[in-house]
Amino acid sequence: MANVVLFFNSFELMAVHFKGNCTLARCSLSGVAGNQELAYTNSRKLAVNSSSVFTVRYFRTTAVHRDDVITVNTPAFAESVTEGDVRWEKAVGDTVAEDEVVCEIETDKTSVQVPAPAAGVIEALLVPDGGKVEGGTPLFKLRKTGAAPAKAKPAAPPPPAAPEAVAATAPPPAAAPIPTTMPPVPPVSAQPIDSKPVSAVKPAAAPVAAPPGEAVPSKGARSEHRVKMNRMRQRIAQRLKEAQNTCAMLTTFNEIDMSNIREMRAQHRDPFLKKHNLKLGFMSAFVKAAAFALHDQPVVNAVIDDTTKEIVYRDYVDISVAVATPRGLVVPVIRNVENMNFADIERAIHELGEKARKNELAIEDMDGGTFTISNGGVFGSLFGTPIINPPQSAILGMHAIFDRPVAVGGKIEVRPMMYVALTYDHRLIDGREAVTFLRKIKAAVEDPRVLLLDL
Repeated sequence: MANVVLFFNSFELMAVHFKGNCTLARCSLSGVAGNQELAYTNSRKLAVNSSSVFTVRYFRTTAVHRDDVITVNTPAFAESVTEGDVRWEKAVGDTVAEDEVVCEIETDKTSVQVPAPAAGVIEALLVPDGGKVEGGTPLFKLRKTGAAPAKAKPAAPPPPAAPEAVAATAPPPAAAPIPTTMPPVPPVSAQPIDSKPVSAVKPAAAPVAAPPGEAVPSKGARSEHRVKMNRMRQRIAQRLKEAQNTCAMLTTFNEIDMSNIREMRAQHRDPFLKKHNLKLGFMSAFVKAAAFALHDQPVVNAVIDDTTKEIVYRDYVDISVAVATPRGLVVPVIRNVENMNFADIERAIHELGEKARKNELAIEDMDGGTFTISNGGVFGSLFGTPIINPPQSAILGMHAIFDRPVAVGGKIEVRPMMYVALTYDHRLIDGREAVTFLRKIKAAVEDPRVLLLDL
């Protein structure tokens, strides 16, 4: 037998008793001591027991279930990310649909969108805009649609103040008729208008001088404004400076004749598109050539562990492809490239590129990576020296393709040429290994049959 007793401030006692299949019996009593408990069943009084009685000072007549309000937490981050900054897209009271973005969490590597798990109304924001959060931190409260309490009707406007009483002797003015025609234009005098001398004309009022301390902007004045660096830009700056301070960076160059790869692309572009529903580009050739060269020169795929003073060799190839976005440079990773063919690589590049353009890259998409390829050629770059993406040991820089005269078999011919640059950590990679690696890429791109024959 379970008894529920509520004792109100008005000294009215509500006793509720549940037992078996008995119906709920309620009874309002008065004059009951606060240390007594009354149980009722079938409208009959059973017993008065000594127990604790809870005083209810406030209560709501509308029942609200706990499950109607959802607390949304910060999603879990990758191991390399500890916190992020919150940027709210919605405010308290906004109505959101299911999967509609409520806020973005900007981390060191990417921005993570947090959608609404259900349709409803934002009830509370638990973190201020720009606040830092860790994985699992409560972000906001969402009241599901249908559970939101009815909005209170706006209060009726106060009645207008009564006008002051008019003296009794003054009769109310008669309502003037509404004019239906334009008033007559006064006749213009035939006499010429006397013009006043210039000295008689009053000068215009002088402009009021700006109060002291306020600078008056002059016409054509230059200005500047400041914008706070977002977390991603700060992290990029930190990592690039870290690479400069840690690595002994050196860059070696070469040039690649793109004639054969261009011809292969032109010949097989349409069949490739028809079979794989993907466009055949140049990046897949360089990614595949880099995996081939990394297998030949494993030290370029290795890294120094500065904490243990050991060299870590990897038997897998995860290539980071640098992608420029409005928020900054991101480097999503194509994993296990050594086991991929051209179609697999093109598909991975296409999917990661779409995610980057839509700002949908997850932290897991950019974690890791053993080697990076950066293609400045899409912006028309002729020449450049890329900076290593730590904790990697090397990065390949691609550039634009330009027709240049080159010596071929003792003759001058115009060929489509591309400069390539390899920046490497000279603490780990010697010049011989770096040059051999870059020449391996050159050979594989200039003649893709090298990949088939494993030469």
